[in-house]
Amino acid sequence: MSPVVMAITVLCLYLVFFHFYAKGVLSKKIFELNDDNPTPAHTMNDGVDYVPANKYIIFGHHYASIAGLAPMLGPAIAVIWGWVPALCWVVFGTLLVGAVHDFSALVLSIRHKGQSVGSIARDVISPRTRLLFLLVIFFLVSLAMGVFVLVISGLFAAPDAANIPATAHPEAVFPTYSLMLIAMVIGFLVYKKDFPLWPMIAVGFVLMLITTSIGLDMPVTGFTANDWTWSLLIYAFIASVLPVWLLLQPRDFLNSLLLYLALFSMLAGFFLLSPDWVAPAFNPDPVGAPPLMPFLFIVIACGAVSGFHGLVASGTTSKQLNKETDAPFVGYAGMIGESLLALLAVLATTAGAFSSRAEWESFYGSWEKAAGLHQKLGIFIQGNANFIHQLGIPLDYAAAFISVVVVGFAMTSVDTGARLLRFNLEEIGQTINVKALGNRYFATTLAVAAIGFFAFFTMDGKPAGLFLWTLFGTTNQILAGLTLLTVTIYLYRKKKPILYTLLPMLLVLGATISGMIMGVYKALGNEQWTVAAVGAAIFLLAFWVLIEALVVVKKVRDERKQDQATASTQ
Repeated sequence: MSPVVMAITVLCLYLVFFHFYAKGVLSKKIFELNDDNPTPAHTMNDGVDYVPANKYIIFGHHYASIAGLAPMLGPAIAVIWGWVPALCWVVFGTLLVGAVHDFSALVLSIRHKGQSVGSIARDVISPRTRLLFLLVIFFLVSLAMGVFVLVISGLFAAPDAANIPATAHPEAVFPTYSLMLIAMVIGFLVYKKDFPLWPMIAVGFVLMLITTSIGLDMPVTGFTANDWTWSLLIYAFIASVLPVWLLLQPRDFLNSLLLYLALFSMLAGFFLLSPDWVAPAFNPDPVGAPPLMPFLFIVIACGAVSGFHGLVASGTTSKQLNKETDAPFVGYAGMIGESLLALLAVLATTAGAFSSRAEWESFYGSWEKAAGLHQKLGIFIQGNANFIHQLGIPLDYAAAFISVVVVGFAMTSVDTGARLLRFNLEEIGQTINVKALGNRYFATTLAVAAIGFFAFFTMDGKPAGLFLWTLFGTTNQILAGLTLLTVTIYLYRKKKPILYTLLPMLLVLGATISGMIMGVYKALGNEQWTVAAVGAAIFLLAFWVLIEALVVVKKVRDERKQDQATASTQ
């Protein structure tokens, strides 16, 4: 099957599953969404975190927050096993697992006062699981945001205009920081001065395109990666404490418009180019690579299913959802949008960036050569720039435009991640009765410090984030599995069908726990004691949650048997 036919087939599958599975089976049969049930955005509106939003605005926030670097990075390395395994997991993993995960986490949160999945686990499973969840979440988000800050800093850093490294894109600096100011002005005018929303969004989008054009011609140079890292940490603090209507909502929506434009351009260019596959369909044993199973599921991560998405859904999105029936569009379709981004990553790295099999094999000849974060990001940019080039855009401008999009979405994940960490610390404070963590400024300071630790602190000469990055995929997927476990227990208690979440949960937990065990064993063999210790600790926390869940299932089953016995004797 040619790449073009394959892409058309996948787009049709997206539409069919959203209409019949998300809006039909999940929304009506399983969760019974009802707009008569007020959402936390209305019942707990505080003007800071809980603020109802138009469904297109909140979709933009949710999509921009989950579509960070990971859906571009993961598939760009997973294709080393061939384009068929990567494509199948990106598509069917999304439709049957990832989108179900995101949607159900969002629904559970709006039915539990906008609480995070960690706090929901306390009510659904047991009080002890709350702290277990929160500890896993704190490590995952701190690590991921620390690495995102590192990658963005590396993209920004260039010593001078005459000496710009191939991995740097300083042209993304001006539009990225300009968008912050544009978003805040729009947020203020719309929410405080009652300016009409859509005309203001249109003006903001035009301004964003203008600043992007200026940035392409005037790259900002002369700053080191450390300079940009400090700048990003300061921004993360500000974005976390400001009301969502002032920065988060308008910035994320405007950013999503830029991504829509990029997606349309990349797809249009792809169809015009109509390339052939240069990568093999299957490459089961690449040099130095871990086994295809279970690591395909772990490497692609956010391109198919991601525990971080559940944190966004239950952390910021649920606090802004206007009504229950908006959940399929925001949660399920938002994950489809991320899958589309991952699909383009697969197409770019197997049919767009290389002109021949030999050229592809020179890059993907071994795991070590292809696995670096900047290498993966570079090949994603190169492949999709080739697609946009088919529309008559100069290749260097196309690459610069893609870099602006990439940085924009990484930035969105950073500011959302900082807010999620603040929520996480506030919930930890409630759990262990430390009132100081309830102060959003103090909690945000600790959250940004944790992100900074993974960005600055070094282990064996590498930043802690990069040193521990091998744990991100397994930790992320274990959290996704535990989120699906929580949803399954919730449905079981409500006497609802559970197969729709139980089977995805078994797949995700089975693959990632086995992957974590293999990773810990490998770390021990390489004498990476820190990686092994952290990985083992996360595994034990996850195993503890599983035991707690099994105890709850047995208790509920025994109660049902007792009720049936009592009813039969009456």
